[in-house]
Amino acid sequence: MTAGGEAEHSLTCPLCGTGGAAAFARVGGDRYHRCDRCALVFLDPAAHLDAARERARYETHENDAADPGYRAFLDRLAVPLAARLDLGARGLDYGSGPGPTLSVMLGERGFPTAVYDPFFAPDEEVLRATYDFVTCTETAEHFFEPAVEFERFDALLRPGGWLGLMTGLFTEDIDFETWWYVRDPTHVAFYAPETLRWIAGRFAWDLETPADNVALFRKPPADSRPGTESGTPPADRG
Repeated sequence: MTAGGEAEHSLTCPLCGTGGAAAFARVGGDRYHRCDRCALVFLDPAAHLDAARERARYETHENDAADPGYRAFLDRLAVPLAARLDLGARGLDYGSGPGPTLSVMLGERGFPTAVYDPFFAPDEEVLRATYDFVTCTETAEHFFEPAVEFERFDALLRPGGWLGLMTGLFTEDIDFETWWYVRDPTHVAFYAPETLRWIAGRFAWDLETPADNVALFRKPPADSRPGTESGTPPADRG
């Protein structure tokens, strides 16, 4: 999550690397760009918060593992993910925030889950292991360099492993300039359904969408045919 340089007209997409992402919208004076290839909408890097202001924003979050409403929100990912895991599967909650909760919920279901957060749980050792699953809830929208982060997820997952992603998806019926999700200054990357399919194709992952704003990607088992970076993405089975 590191800021890049300023661009006035078009920028290189931080997910797929395609150049020429034209200006898409202005919100509160900040410029957003949209990639024609993967459909990612992203904030001009010149407007990224520095680390101190980014952390200060996260510290205002009031996530509580004892809050039934917050648990119900996370269950939208936890329930379908747990249904696809073998008992005892071990995972990592990436971007756990100041009040880790999903890791607790999955542990209660019999899935031991480590945590990582660059600000609140910056234990690099957990990033040297591999896992049966990785969760990333309300975190991917904060990625300054999503290409780097999804490459990391692929490395963290064992063959046959699952990546559970939850983020507010941008669809064509949303007015981007008035969308509440854009109002958070730490939200810098906005994914569309097409973006999820591009990610699945890039890593040859299967993709399921069991609930709104929830995606489950599965890395191919070791005996599967290797995929290619480009070409036809796997079918969305949501």
